[in-house]
Amino acid sequence: MPDVTLPRDTYDYIVSFDITQSMDVEDVLLNGAPLSRLKFAQAAMRDALGRLPCGSKVGWSVFTGQQTLLLLPPVEVCGNYDALLGSLDGIDGRMRWTNWSRIAEGGLYSAVRVAQGVGDGAAIVFVTDGQEAPPVAASRALMPDINAARIKGWLIGVGGDQPAAIPKSDADGKRIGYWQAADVIQLPTVPGAAVQEDSHEELSQLRGQYLASVAAQTGFDYRRLWAVTTLGDALLDARFVRREPVPTDLRWAPALLALLLLVARFVPDVAWQWLSTWPRRIRTALWRVPRMSNRRPRVE
Repeated sequence: MPDVTLPRDTYDYIVSFDITQSMDVEDVLLNGAPLSRLKFAQAAMRDALGRLPCGSKVGWSVFTGQQTLLLLPPVEVCGNYDALLGSLDGIDGRMRWTNWSRIAEGGLYSAVRVAQGVGDGAAIVFVTDGQEAPPVAASRALMPDINAARIKGWLIGVGGDQPAAIPKSDADGKRIGYWQAADVIQLPTVPGAAVQEDSHEELSQLRGQYLASVAAQTGFDYRRLWAVTTLGDALLDARFVRREPVPTDLRWAPALLALLLLVARFVPDVAWQWLSTWPRRIRTALWRVPRMSNRRPRVE
């Protein structure tokens, strides 16, 4: 039976993963076991893929430095489910082309330009812990060259609340230790100013407040990745629904009809005789129901 084209609610996203080394910090839990932020985000995306309706489209991109690189343009989730899962599992830190990052000043806007370049109106999902290196002063303004009214999507924060050491990896992804205070630039970044004593940029935690502020200035919505199901809940938000005609598999309908006919064919004659007595049984049961009298009680 050929597919039937019917209007359905669908979604269209380009999901960008931060692959900088702070995303390798293992400060989130999955089934009670510690997991890196990137792996936890990928697990959440696998859950979301299984929940998106057929006809929806998802693509992948990665971020590091000041650039977001498109890996896979949005493709339909049901017809390409295995390919999406396989390519998702292949995203890791070995794809990094630099160790520094600028989320607000470059990453988000690069992701917007990538989505606009695809030209299908895809919303953006940017997954990061908010760690920027070198650190950005709070007074720095965001890039003004993109109209926030045209931006739609999610800024998803992932990571723990307590500062943790950032693993250091070589070009092959092999862990070679942890970043030390002398290895990174500390706050502030203003030339000639004294470094704050409480600055520990060699440690990383979720910069949720900072990400929420960036989201408010750029037109994104912010949500923290608390659980594996959080990302799927965000992607299924009704504000991002697109009503489109989608080829729909209705083979279950004739299959169900065939099953009912098959059952009816082999039902014993005794069962048919018993079923044929149902109308009489119903009438008898209704006749035995006590009826209320319409007479008014006599007053003595």
